[in-house]
Amino acid sequence: MPDSIPILSLIAFSPLIGVLILMFTPKTQGQWIKATAIVATLIPLVLSAWLYGQFNHNLEGMQFREEVPWILVPLNKETQGLSQLTAYFFEFKYTMAVDGLSLPLVLLTAIVATMAALASVYIKKRWKSYFIWFLLLETGMFGVFMAQDLFLFFVFFELTLIPMFFLIGIWGYMDRERAANKFLIYNGIGSAIMLIAFLILVSTAGFGQTMGDNGISIHYSGDINVIMEHLFQSADSYVNQGDLEGNPFYLSETLKWVLFLMMLVAFGIKLPIFPFHTWMLKVHTEAPPSIVMIHSGILLKMGAYGLIRFGILLFPQQAVQWAAVLAILGVINIVYGAILAFVQKEFKLVLAYSSISHMGIVLVGIAAFNPAGLEGAVFQLVSHGLISALLFLLVGSIYERTQTTELDQLGGLAKSVPFISGILLVAGMASLGLPGLSGFIGEFLAFLGLFEKYKIITAVGALGIILAAVYVLRGVLGITYGPQKTTLPEMRDARLIEAIPMIALVAFIVVLGIYPGVLSNPLHQTVSSFDQFIHSVSAKIGG
Repeated sequence: MPDSIPILSLIAFSPLIGVLILMFTPKTQGQWIKATAIVATLIPLVLSAWLYGQFNHNLEGMQFREEVPWILVPLNKETQGLSQLTAYFFEFKYTMAVDGLSLPLVLLTAIVATMAALASVYIKKRWKSYFIWFLLLETGMFGVFMAQDLFLFFVFFELTLIPMFFLIGIWGYMDRERAANKFLIYNGIGSAIMLIAFLILVSTAGFGQTMGDNGISIHYSGDINVIMEHLFQSADSYVNQGDLEGNPFYLSETLKWVLFLMMLVAFGIKLPIFPFHTWMLKVHTEAPPSIVMIHSGILLKMGAYGLIRFGILLFPQQAVQWAAVLAILGVINIVYGAILAFVQKEFKLVLAYSSISHMGIVLVGIAAFNPAGLEGAVFQLVSHGLISALLFLLVGSIYERTQTTELDQLGGLAKSVPFISGILLVAGMASLGLPGLSGFIGEFLAFLGLFEKYKIITAVGALGIILAAVYVLRGVLGITYGPQKTTLPEMRDARLIEAIPMIALVAFIVVLGIYPGVLSNPLHQTVSSFDQFIHSVSAKIGG
């Protein structure tokens, strides 16, 4: 594919082709609507796979960069000097790019979105509206992982909230409206905090100037590269240089701490970090399975991605100083989620608390601040995205046949639906971290990285791994073996449209477990450069 073709924009906005077609499709054409939506998710999947194959593993920094002037807002503020005019602007660019951190998440988004579109067979009403919101959500998710401008990132981030609100509130279960409202309130608060932090960054570190024929242009940019360049200049570089020679709004160390904590809270709600997790439980239990596949598989990862990209890389000194706190928060997530998962009687809640526990592993990997830990954190993001998507696909299949996901009402399904039961066993083994499956790699690397710095904290966090084996086996074996408790006659095994995403997700999980280099190769160079950057900047600024 020629370099002139904007591959990232094609990936991000190709689902909108499906939206356009669906808008003119009669709502009575159910089969055509479903086929159109599935094809619309296959286009970015193919393009993302091509992008993954073309990514240069040996290069540092961003690749496939696309940059176009987008929004230029003149401020009502002009000063006439002795010989020149100074004009002030807010400047935002449409800037997209990927590196070893964002590229795997882009491919993960494409995979899970296609599998969730196939799993939407369980949706029984208003297919046209459902798939329009679904495809809009996919566009927002792609944009979040590609955007290189703070304003553009915020737009895509917010674009994921509105479709999710309607997808939960209209197509969810009995308490769906309450779940949708709770989702919107919590994530809205997180977005507001993030927006305030972004505005502070744009108005300070986003400061820049250009000299033109008509005078000097002062602009405030949301470009991440511009902001990073200014953030790591010393305070001395702004002294005695005049208003137009440097940044007159230099960020103090106190304000940097405030911004770091704001980023931690904003993205911690999305991750979620205890105690900001309660909204997630309602979504996991009340949203339709296909939407929980996306929520657990992708949207939670946006929190970890944002924390790394905007919390850790913009404020490395503060992050390193808080490494122990991040590690403790991660261990709390791991142990708390595992204990609560063990005592649940509803299988969806078991998986919800399991997600909290597994996101804790991501957090301890980040807190290690070494290549092994950071690589383990990203590996865990991708692995858990695949495993959780598979588990909630299976939840939908089981509920479709038994009308329940209560553990005390399920049992003996291996006799009636052996294929679904077998896939459930594989998914359970991957979730508890069985070697040879993808779940093992991320957990091993994250704890290995943390062990280098915090041995006691690592030992406490390892208890969650032990508990994971207990609650996973309790749930999976209780559902598949023992006496059959459901009385529904002629329970059919998986249909083709269900079996395809099940087999595909299992294949990805097995490939990552047997050959982790598929993910670690593009990831390793980026993670190593992150580690060097974090410690060099932290040492330079901190002394």
